[in-house]
Amino acid sequence: MGRVVVVGSINVDLVVTAPHLPRAGETVTGGAFSRHLGGKGANQAVAAARAGASVAMIGAVGADADGTESLAALVAEGIDVSAVRRVDAPTGVAIIAVAPDGENQIVVASGANALVSADDVSLADLPTGPGVLLTCFEVPISAVTAGVQAARRIGLQAIVNPAPAQPLPVGLLEAGVILTPNADELLAMTGAEDLDAGISTLISAGADAVVVTLGAAGALLAQGTRRRSIPAVAVEAVDTTGAGDTFSGVLAAWLAGGHNLEDAAVAANCAAGLSVTGTGARSGMPSLAAIEARLRS
Repeated sequence: MGRVVVVGSINVDLVVTAPHLPRAGETVTGGAFSRHLGGKGANQAVAAARAGASVAMIGAVGADADGTESLAALVAEGIDVSAVRRVDAPTGVAIIAVAPDGENQIVVASGANALVSADDVSLADLPTGPGVLLTCFEVPISAVTAGVQAARRIGLQAIVNPAPAQPLPVGLLEAGVILTPNADELLAMTGAEDLDAGISTLISAGADAVVVTLGAAGALLAQGTRRRSIPAVAVEAVDTTGAGDTFSGVLAAWLAGGHNLEDAAVAANCAAGLSVTGTGARSGMPSLAAIEARLRS
């Protein structure tokens, strides 16, 4: 079983399904409400755990009922939460609107996630050796950079899901990370006009590899000058919330388990496709057995 350390956000998701996503200034009625546990970091940790990895979570939640419930749910997935701090701030909340075709809009109130610090991710108590550190941008970029640099010191491969998109610090790219943006995030953080230019910019700046998630079009894997297009899994989408988190979590689990990046990207793409068949970020996240069965088919 491979080792995955996740540095990231822990939220509660408040979801409204609506006839269509609202335009600026528009109120859309007729929706249905549901509440789910989420956060990009926590979702990625759950995806990695279900894919067979031994997962530890680093982050922060409030000293409130949402924080207690969030931690209990992670423990139930077999995730080590001993490095998640309880802080004097509310647990993060995401407000999500979902259209009939599964597309979504998300607004996040960071809360406790904004208090994750570089000291939290020193990884000083972790043994050296193989494994993967997985992180995202729903916690402060200073903590992300510190985690990536610490991972390199102890032998962990770092994967960064650069979402929400923002400019990447030079120190982050120079640490030899694997990046997992979606197409919009790739263009936003590089300023490029097309995917290939954006990918080339990141690899030239030091990224080991870039795996771009493309939704219904699958994914694109880039290492050096090599490119591989990975077709999407044919499913009927219900809710795309959490598909990118599933991709990153399964990619980390597969790499931690000793697979090469190409095989890991294929498995992650398969898992992301399966994940959109359920409502909420986690309900559709597949087990290792489900991923392997779909890959065989």
